[in-house]
Amino acid sequence: MGGHVTGAVSALASELPEWVTLLRAPNPGPMTLDGTNTWLLRAPGAAYGVVVDPGPADEDHLAAIAQWGPVGLVLITHGHPDHTEASPRLHEMLGGAPVRAADPAHSIGGPALDAAGDVDGHGLTIRLVPTPGHTADSVCFLVEHGGRQVVLTGDTILGRGTTVVAHPDGHLGDYLASLELLAAYRGIPALPGHGPALADCGAAADFYLAHRRARLDQVRAARDGGARTPAEVVAVVYADVDRSLWWAAEWSVRAQLEYLGRESEGDAARLDRP
Repeated sequence: MGGHVTGAVSALASELPEWVTLLRAPNPGPMTLDGTNTWLLRAPGAAYGVVVDPGPADEDHLAAIAQWGPVGLVLITHGHPDHTEASPRLHEMLGGAPVRAADPAHSIGGPALDAAGDVDGHGLTIRLVPTPGHTADSVCFLVEHGGRQVVLTGDTILGRGTTVVAHPDGHLGDYLASLELLAAYRGIPALPGHGPALADCGAAADFYLAHRRARLDQVRAARDGGARTPAEVVAVVYADVDRSLWWAAEWSVRAQLEYLGRESEGDAARLDRP
């Protein structure tokens, strides 16, 4: 969800490697922007490709993925339905190609992703980058071939606007740490789960970090001004956001209030030390 930010958070990517194809699912909406991005990756000359985030269970979308095949692997950035609903049907259509996610509940026909190891990318070098925060199971993928790299960011970094921290599954402290990790990927294009591809993952992460810290200051001010419940904080901090999105903003506010509560507890603990 974008909050006050509705445009691209860094420069758009003008060119992507020839081994990257975007197939956008037909599920546009306030939370999905133009629709879920299904990324199709195939090393030049490779017999099998890799699909990242199959998206919703739309038969036309699934048929387009299968037509692009053959596919040897399906990867999942996180378990939200707009990224995973198609997985069981696609697994069947692709003749049993494994679907692998960090959460075993979203893995089909293969083991869950192991944070300690790389993924066999059928000619592509794919490194798992654990990035919890948006959800507990969120991951990114650093993919390389022929000297070019991309980072598939799922909903951790979007191509337009900012994402929600889906409390209680999501955690703001984890999310900030994940953004700090992604800030190191300077000059590498970010392929998000929604919205356009961005030219620089590190620059986008910097923007997100600045936005989150500014938002925390706004929540502190709202709390100091008398707002106590998440709904009261949303009414102050997100006053200029369409009310139809306040329910999603409340997810992030709950995560922010939890984070600030832990921050206060930490301050109290330091004050109690001799």
